[in-house]
Amino acid sequence: MVSIPATDRADVAVVRTTVGVCIFLSIWAGAVIYGAASGFFARLYPPLIGPLVACGILLPSLIYFFTPALRAYFVRIGLYPLSVLHVWRIPAALLFFWYGAQGLLPTSFWILAGVGDLIAGCLALPLLRGQSDRRTYARIHVFGFFDFVMAVGTGLALTLIGDPLMEPIRHLPMALVPLFGVGVSGASHLIAFHLLWKSRPETS
Repeated sequence: MVSIPATDRADVAVVRTTVGVCIFLSIWAGAVIYGAASGFFARLYPPLIGPLVACGILLPSLIYFFTPALRAYFVRIGLYPLSVLHVWRIPAALLFFWYGAQGLLPTSFWILAGVGDLIAGCLALPLLRGQSDRRTYARIHVFGFFDFVMAVGTGLALTLIGDPLMEPIRHLPMALVPLFGVGVSGASHLIAFHLLWKSRPETS
């Protein structure tokens, strides 16, 4: 009987988990696209959009924290993929700017969310050249999470007071930003914070 080296088994596990994560994300994105295209989100009671966005961050994070195999997977792949993915926030920022220029979003919301996403994306952009150090990863995730708190909080407040200009977040393509992108990125921040805490330098 041929035994498989431990390193090879670990590599196979990483590939399998990566495929599983990609399938999960594809199903999630597909559900958001269907919900927006079918009018489900448009018919939803407006204040419920906020809890949906929050669940998009909390549920993947809870799955991570309560699944040892998934925690081991992210320890193995490290902070780089969790950080470089935030480059997506540059096109998200451009989308906010476009909607704002058309007068289709509240001014306070699109400026705050757009500028924040642009900065967050630009912080991650140099990672396209390769991996970086712990301090750079920490800076990306601290700013990115702060940006989400401000933007999501502002969007939620405007939704609760019934601002009609928040309607585009229920339709494509904007729906993908709060109902998919925010969840993925927010969960990546929480996972990254955990990895940063676990890898913190020992102090004597």
